[in-house]
Amino acid sequence: MLAILVLAIKFLIKRRRPEGTWGAIYRNSDPHSFPSGHAARTMMLAVLMLLLGPIWLGIVLVLWSLMVSLARVGMSVHYISDIVAGILLGVLFSFGFSALVPWFIATLPAVF
Repeated sequence: MLAILVLAIKFLIKRRRPEGTWGAIYRNSDPHSFPSGHAARTMMLAVLMLLLGPIWLGIVLVLWSLMVSLARVGMSVHYISDIVAGILLGVLFSFGFSALVPWFIATLPAVF
């Protein structure tokens, strides 16, 4: 669901990626940069781990997410604002999903 939301925003905003020679695959297959899907997905995983898993692993994943996000800027395939928007989307999506966990457990008790 998060990937669909990110793609919808990308095609609505249509912000071009920064100029550069690295990342030809991204520039050809996904020429839009706002928001960063990498930042959104990695931060979603990190925050979900903070909320639902061991805190130490959540902290490690937050640091990992920030490094992934900054690497995207360093490779010149995203602007800082793309990263910030992606991180915010990942955090919001995580809180929304974690709020639904009790419903999932009640609806599908055999799975949990």
